[in-house]
Amino acid sequence: MSRRALVPLAHGCEELEAVTVIDLLRRAGIEVVAAGLAPGVVQASRGVSLNPDTALDAVAEERFDLVALPGGAAGAERLEGDARVLELLQRHYAAGAWIGAVCAAPRVLAGAGLLAGRRATAFPGHLEAHGVEPAAEPVVVDGPIVTSRGPGTAMDFALRLIVLLCGEDKAAEVESGLQRPPAHRAF
Repeated sequence: MSRRALVPLAHGCEELEAVTVIDLLRRAGIEVVAAGLAPGVVQASRGVSLNPDTALDAVAEERFDLVALPGGAAGAERLEGDARVLELLQRHYAAGAWIGAVCAAPRVLAGAGLLAGRRATAFPGHLEAHGVEPAAEPVVVDGPIVTSRGPGTAMDFALRLIVLLCGEDKAAEVESGLQRPPAHRAF
């Protein structure tokens, strides 16, 4: 069965997280749709221009197996302030899809009401502002919610998403091609 993932991109997103998630999921054979909040190029937090596959409005009603949010403080703020994103997250959560967020983006999940009673992690300061005490682990899976701490954990985050969508064998295959030392195995 083919898996589909949506990665919403907002101006100010953390490019390392966005590109790592999109790239690794595609290496696993997952159909990834990178969707900008508005049509056109997205300016990431370090000035890298990202060219989304489409605008969010074009795919907002489609069904995905995973919705994964890259962080970056300004990008997460824009995602959290976008009613379409919050509704999309709530709808996919209710349908049993995986929901992932890294760095500052777990605050979007908190804002959407998806972290109540769940363990999660994030870049320091982003969950505490929403009354959630962050876990110390680099990647936390609690039910259908997957969160991660920051740019340095983006690869572990993406590989964990692959495990959840495609299994450990596929994640090991992708990770092997990355030439990461065995001590750094993400799962």
